[in-house]
Amino acid sequence: MDKLGWLGTGRMGAAMAARLVDAGNDLLVWNRTAAKTAPLVAKGARAVGEVAGLGQADIVFVMVSTPKDLEEVVAALLSGDRLPEIIVDCSTVSIEMSAKIRQLTADTGVGFLAAPISGNPHVVEQGGACIVASGPESTFKSVAPYLAQIAKVVVHAGSEEQSRLVKLCHNLYLGMMVQALVEVTALAEKGGTDRAAFLEFLNGTVLGSDWVRQRTKDLVALDWTPTFTTELLRKDFDLGLAEARSLEVPMPIGASVHQLIQSAIGMGLRDVDFLSLFVQEARAAGLDVSDA
Repeated sequence: MDKLGWLGTGRMGAAMAARLVDAGNDLLVWNRTAAKTAPLVAKGARAVGEVAGLGQADIVFVMVSTPKDLEEVVAALLSGDRLPEIIVDCSTVSIEMSAKIRQLTADTGVGFLAAPISGNPHVVEQGGACIVASGPESTFKSVAPYLAQIAKVVVHAGSEEQSRLVKLCHNLYLGMMVQALVEVTALAEKGGTDRAAFLEFLNGTVLGSDWVRQRTKDLVALDWTPTFTTELLRKDFDLGLAEARSLEVPMPIGASVHQLIQSAIGMGLRDVDFLSLFVQEARAAGLDVSDA
């Protein structure tokens, strides 16, 4: 059994790391705000005082919010006297940053696997997340057993940065899907149908999905407790649409939703759940969302 390290214990990182601890792994943890490692330490993980301390581990997982964060923490990790054998990054970052980190690790003799994850903290806790990974086949095989302890589906998409684009495509689709959902929900409600009744009907049809069924309660209650914020969705749309331009792929729906996400942030919905896209749609339709 490898000694594992975990860097980044925000909402997602903590949920993912907890699954590794619960599976019986020896886990070292670090977070910029040290207090956020306390729940994992209570489970049996061991906190280290600085990033470089994770170099004691054989495999270090990283889960941070932005490409800049990833670059900073990996540089700090690689500055230590001891280095891990493999770094696995589960963040959602650009292809360019991922390639830069892959080269940085290669220059120090450390393996690298890009392994972004789909799912919110609740989905992770329930074992329902999905991971798409890319990197050398041998590196993937070394890490796959641990990825399988975190997620129900683990897919190897290629030898380089393919997983980054796959995850960005996923989040682009997620944003477009939610915008479509809030539009038709607002239309039904404006026409006199109770929001809960409409969603109950929709969830019973072939168009229903696990995600919509899980989030129906929040949409009915106008509960925007964050699982994935509007600002983070904008970041992924920025990255995804940039890749679309680079590859000369038209994204007319994605571009329109991007502007709606930007508008929602301007309305003050930056730090709440992205399901709050319903707020601006409902207000535009003349619906009362004063409780939102």
